Order: sequence, then C-alpha cells, then structure tokens
Amino acid sequence: MKPKFCVLGAGNGGLAVAGHLVLKGFQTTIFNRGQFRLSAVRARGGIELEGAVEGFAPIELATTDAGEAIREADVLMVVVPANGHRFMAERTAPHLRDGQVVLLNPGRTGGAIEFRNVLREEGCQADVMVAEAQTFIYASRAMNPAQVKIFRIKNSIPVAALPAKDTTAVLALVRQAFPEFIPAPTVLNTSLDNIGAVFHPTLTILNAARIENTRGDFQYYIEGNSPSASLLLEALDQERVAVAKACGVDAISARDWLELAYDASGSNLYQAMQNNEGYYGINAPPTLQTRYLTEDVPMSLVPIASLGEQFGVPVPTFKACIHLASLIHGNDYWAEGRTVERLGIQNLSAEQLHLLVTSGGVW
Repeated sequence: MKPKFCVLGAGNGGLAVAGHLVLKGFQTTIFNRGQFRLSAVRARGGIELEGAVEGFAPIELATTDAGEAIREADVLMVVVPANGHRFMAERTAPHLRDGQVVLLNPGRTGGAIEFRNVLREEGCQADVMVAEAQTFIYASRAMNPAQVKIFRIKNSIPVAALPAKDTTAVLALVRQAFPEFIPAPTVLNTSLDNIGAVFHPTLTILNAARIENTRGDFQYYIEGNSPSASLLLEALDQERVAVAKACGVDAISARDWLELAYDASGSNLYQAMQNNEGYYGINAPPTLQTRYLTEDVPMSLVPIASLGEQFGVPVPTFKACIHLASLIHGNDYWAEGRTVERLGIQNLSAEQLHLLVTSGGVW
C-alpha cells in the first residue's frame, strides 16, 4: 500500500510538496499553525502547481489540528523554516504513534538532533523515526495564495535518520514518492553539507542595499553574485568543510554540490552558479526580513561555527557573517541560535558525537 503523508507547513515549500504528492497519487493532509495560509487552499479546494510540475491538486484536509492531520499519516514531511522545528516537535509530540517517520525538509544544521531532543523533553513515548534532508527538493516560489511555481526539482537529495541505523527504513517509505532521496551516512553529513549556509546569508548581506533599494527586483543567485562575492562564498565553504572534517565527515564542496544537484559545473564557484539553469528567474527576497538571515544564520551558521569552536577549527568568515546579520536585524543570533549547548552536545568528543548519530548512544 502507498504510504500516507502529512505535510507540516503551508508556505510555498509545504504547498509544493503537498501538491506534488497529490498529483503523484498519494493521500496527503496539511497541518499549519495558523488559519491564514490554509484559507486559500480551502477556498480553491486545493493547490495549483506550475513550472516543472503542472496541475491542480485537490486537498481534502488542511487544518490547524495537529492530531487530526497526522492521525493516519505514515510520513510527516516537515516543511517549515528551521526556526519552526521546535514548535512542530512540541505540537506533534502528543499525537505521534509507533512506526511514523518524521522527515525535516531540510534539517539545516542540527535539525534532527533538536527535534528528537524536544520529543524527549515532551515525554513522547512513540517509537518514531526522525530524519532530515540535506536541502529542500525544489527551487520554488509562491505565485499567489494556493498557487506555487516549481522552478526545478533537484536531482538527488541526501537523507539521513537519527540514528543512522533507521535510514534504510525511512527511505523505504519516502522514496515511493520521492525517488530523488538518497541515503547519507549520518545526520552530520546532511547537517554539514548544508549549502544554504554558504549561499544565503552571504549573498543577502552583500546585497543589503540593493535589496532595500529595489525590493529584490534582481535575480538573486545570478545578478546578486559576482567573481569577488564568490570569493567570500568560497572562504565560507572552506571553513564549513574544515569543521566537517573535524567531526569526521568528508563534506562535499559547494561547487561539487551544484554539479550533483543541478548538473551545473564550472572552473570555480562563480562559474558553476552562473551555469545553473535552475537559478535563473529566482529573484532576491523583497526585504531583509528574510529567512536567508532569520533562519539560515541562527540555524545554519551558528551551529557550524559553534562546532568549529568546540573542535578547535578557525571560523572567522562564519563569525563575521553572524555578526553582520546580527547588526542588520538588531538581534544576537549567536544567543538564539543552535549552539552546541542548545543541542545538548557540548560535552561530546568527535568520537562520542559519531556514536550518537550512528547508533543513538551517549544520550
């Protein structure tokens, strides 16, 4: 029998996932914390998809009742900014049942660790499998309420469960709907191969004046990048790879990831990004109140930099970006982000951390 899905989150990503699932023939419900994003779906009776996926997907249940939404689901696709992972864990914890899969799309950095920590804090006794994707499967944007354009479906999306021994069982379910998902060794790989941490905050900070002056009326990855800007992206990427190595992970470079995910190649990172057809047509965010800073800084940059500090890896470019983003928003992103202390792994050696993500030991 086909697995049943519940999509947690009704932003453009959640609607894209839910609509595509329905068009593929999978029973799908939607849960969202508020009514606003659900009202258009209810009014239209479903979701209109265009671009790489075309069609109208009828949605039978779109609700703010978590228990009702996930009751019959085999797979819970969490498609919200990483800042919302804790909320989703708290809201679903009383309703989860044995055998369900929770997949974070994506986990950013440390998402699965945080989600499972929260379930334990909430006293959840259900034997569920928690996993995270390295990146989001689509490049997509909301065109209108209940209407989403999918610009591109990525070729392959690494997925790992926490602990890694559950990854095979997770993929046995979700690959029936998304064959693009492939196994990753552990959640350290998916967390530290977080390419959004390289691209999003840096390009947003470098284009801060242009975003405010044009309200994002330029192609973000294409016109918002340049050979010089890419040098900063490459410096950040090198630090990320070094932190991963200290954690025992052989991380993929951003340039190699572009070729793997999009078939985009070049002699350097700038050329590879310019050669990525999937980036054309994607405009910059209209304001600096964007998840590229509010999500990616505390949930991607901070945990990687914090791991770097824990294992003695210099991360000056990471710290500079965190500092600049904090100044722009008047927030202390280090204080509110996923530090090793907040994830509960501050006392672990690299070997103990590896044991945690492979077998669930140490906790």
